[in-house]
Amino acid sequence: MIHKVEEYVESIFNNDSTGHDWFHIQRVRRLALHIGEKEKANLLMVEIIALLHDVLDDKITANIDKAKEEIAALLTELPLTKLHIDEILYTIENIGFKGGNGVVLDSLEGKIVQDADRLDALGAIGAARTFMYSGAKGQAMYDPQIEARSSMTYEQYRGEKSTAINHFYEKLFLLQDTLQTEEAKKIASERYEFMQKFVDQFMKEWNEI
Repeated sequence: MIHKVEEYVESIFNNDSTGHDWFHIQRVRRLALHIGEKEKANLLMVEIIALLHDVLDDKITANIDKAKEEIAALLTELPLTKLHIDEILYTIENIGFKGGNGVVLDSLEGKIVQDADRLDALGAIGAARTFMYSGAKGQAMYDPQIEARSSMTYEQYRGEKSTAINHFYEKLFLLQDTLQTEEAKKIASERYEFMQKFVDQFMKEWNEI
């Protein structure tokens, strides 16, 4: 069952250059399963949601409706109930941060994968992914003329010009307070501290001399 989902997802993200590649999917899966064990969650649901969590993300998927149809067709081939399929589709459609306007998920499995995905946006890998994404989208790593936004609509978050450094203030530094499981909060602490030091050092070097 998992192998079929793996093949589908890997075919989509294998050549990604925005930081949402197959390695990101695998890291989120490992983190989610680790948290899921601690939380005594349904690990099969956790794993399927983790594998599919980026497929309906409009940052990287142009035709959301087509992707949703493909996923629904794939899931109906697996020994899953309609209730489980509906939960998977709802969760992956609403798992994103969306400029701080994201949905608070109801299911334990959804919360776990959401936490795991947000953990992968923190720390050294989170910083690397931020610059990778900004480069892929043609954004500057930093521009003093472009101020970080303190609040924004989802459309502004997606459409307005920003920078890699601004992304730390607009999203990454906010993620720790959105985590819902105790294990994720423990893991986040060290990663959050690293990011703060990284941005402080970046700005020190930028403004030096």
